[in-house]
Order: sequence, then C-alpha cells, then structure tokens
Amino acid sequence: MAFGIGAPGRSPERHDGEVRFRTLEEYREQIRAVVRQGIVDIVLMSASTAEKLAGQERLFDGSPVTPAARANDTTDIHVIRGGRIHQQASRPFRTATIDHIQCGRIECEEGERSRGVNLGLYSITFNNDVERDRESIAAFKEFREEAERKGFRYFLEVFAPNVPEAIAPELLPAFINDLVARTLAGVTSAGRPLFLKIPYLGPRAMEELVAYDPHLVVGILGGSSGTTRDAFQLLYDAQKHGARAALFGRKINNAESQLAFIEFLRHIADGLIEPVEAVRAYHAVLERLHLQPQRPLEEDLALTSAALSYGGDAPARSVVKSARENGGWRMEDGKDSRHERPSSILHPPSSAANSTTAADANDRPDFTTMSAAQRLEYHRQRLRRRFGD
Repeated sequence: MAFGIGAPGRSPERHDGEVRFRTLEEYREQIRAVVRQGIVDIVLMSASTAEKLAGQERLFDGSPVTPAARANDTTDIHVIRGGRIHQQASRPFRTATIDHIQCGRIECEEGERSRGVNLGLYSITFNNDVERDRESIAAFKEFREEAERKGFRYFLEVFAPNVPEAIAPELLPAFINDLVARTLAGVTSAGRPLFLKIPYLGPRAMEELVAYDPHLVVGILGGSSGTTRDAFQLLYDAQKHGARAALFGRKINNAESQLAFIEFLRHIADGLIEPVEAVRAYHAVLERLHLQPQRPLEEDLALTSAALSYGGDAPARSVVKSARENGGWRMEDGKDSRHERPSSILHPPSSAANSTTAADANDRPDFTTMSAAQRLEYHRQRLRRRFGD
C-alpha cells in the first residue's frame, strides 16, 4: 500500500548493482507460505490481496492465522519514487471501504459480510496541528461509527508525527501516550480497537501506557528493516515492559528467510531464546539453507536506530503475540480460541533433550538450568532437525 512497485520488496534474484523487485504474485506466494507455517497470529494485507487470498482462494479457512486488511491509507504512507507527499503533514484517506474488505463490493448484501475479511488496521498520524489533527480525528470517528454498524473489528495504529517540527524529540513518548489516551477516552466498548500498534519509545513510556489502562492491549510496530538484532531486541524489550503484540512488516519482508525469521520471533516471544543467541542461531540456519546473509554475523548483531515513520524499505505485515498471554490466546471470529502449535516449534520430541541439556517432566528443556552455550546447542539441534543439514 505504501511503496508502489517496490512494495513486495527486493527480489533475491538480482545481480550486484541491479535492483529488481519481487512481483505481486511472488509477494502473495510468500504470504501463502507464512499462513501455511501457522506461527503468526495475524497477516495484514491490502484489501485487494485479502480479496484474492482470503475471499477467492479461502487460504485462511481452517487456519489458526487470522486475515486482516488495511482499512485506511493516510497520505504519509504514500511513499513513491520521486514523491514528496509523505514528507508533508499527514491527511486522512481511505482507498477501501469496509464493504469492500468484507465482501469485495461497494455494498454487501445480507449474509455476504463473512465472505472476506472482518479485521482491519486503522492508522492515524498526529502532527500537533489543530486543523490537520481535527481532520484526522473526524475521519476516525466516521470510520468507528461505520465499523460498529457493520460489525467490523479493527486495531488502531498511532504513528509518530511525520513532519520534524511537530514535537520536540524528548517529548515524543509523552505526546504519543497522551494522544492514545485522549483519542480513546470518549470511545465506548462497542467502538474501541481490539489492540494498539504504536512505536516503541522505551521502557518508561511503555510501562506508563500499560499501567494507565490494563485492559488496553498495547502492540509495537516494527518500523524499517534494520539488523536482525534490531528486530529481535525490539520484540524482547517491548514485551519485557508490557507490550503484548509485535507487528512487524519490513523486518519480516526483507529477511533472508522469512519463515526462519518468524520462527525465531516466536521463540523470543515465548521466552525460549534471547536476542543475541537468536541472531547467531538464525545465521546458522541461513548457512544450512545455503542463503547468503545480507550482513556478516558481527554486523547483524549490532543495534541501530529504528525509524518511527514510513519512507524506508517495502512492508508486508504480520503479527506475533506471546503464547504466554492467556494460555496462547489468538483472535479468531471475535472470540478467544486456543490452538496447539506444531510440535517441532514449541514442543520438541523427547529426543531433542540430550546429555548437554536439562529437561523437565514434559520433555521440554529447562532453560533456567542451562548455560547460554547449552541453550544455543539445543536450538541448533532443533533447527537442524527442522531445516536439515
């Protein structure tokens, strides 16, 4: 939705100095693979891709993965080659209507709303400007009312300002938290978002927002690609301080192996491995898959600054939530449901435990009694079984 031809990301089939983007069909095939993997909770798509994969192919039928569609596309995500639109203060805009997302047509007839997708992302970018922000709030109010009438579920994304003079950097965490609280203060339960998607602005800001309203599920956005350590550490730190969802797009889309990258995200969310060990193990997987890493291991272990707005690499969004939340809670059909993970992901067979690892009564290793070297060896053996030598 943001980057035009470059939205699917760069193709690995290119020569040095040559830039070739994936095709839309290649991109959709990656989405199919992620859904078949069954580790993420939600896959976020454009309305057109959601119509193809969810509505026509029925890809999500019987899957533990919930499909979602972008419900609006404000002007700050109109990032095109040679364009300047995204550099100006954000304005509200919606390409797709709720009806188009739910049934693929301008007006859904009775019984048609279940044909497509019934979960959407609504995004707001505030810029500390009374006219622009009032316009954005009014558009959000209109969307909420339509969503409530049509039984459409949504989650809310609040971006940092996309113009540099909007707010002093040191005030940004408080600015975002107050905007979230203020925007939702008058919204009754029928119109509230299922969860939030906001930038991670540090432990204090996250803990303040989580403490303010414990019923509000706070999720963090991934931002630009960065290093593998950036992604793994962001998830680890945000969860440690109260976040309950991580919504990563470009970080997943631009990974050398999306499926392996996602699996390590899940392991971090479930407390099975820590970020530095995960980066090392991920590189071991790339080697076994004969995939060239984008960076040497030592560079990929570095932490770099994360972007808070669009204007970087191409996105493809997914959600990873902690399975420790509510016993493995997932969103499906508007109710809590619990799904077992594939045994090779969270519950390795008893043969996984060996003389170098300690195991509990359920044949799962007791990570609390293992050294870093033992934990790494455990994951290397598990990944070798999963991906081969």
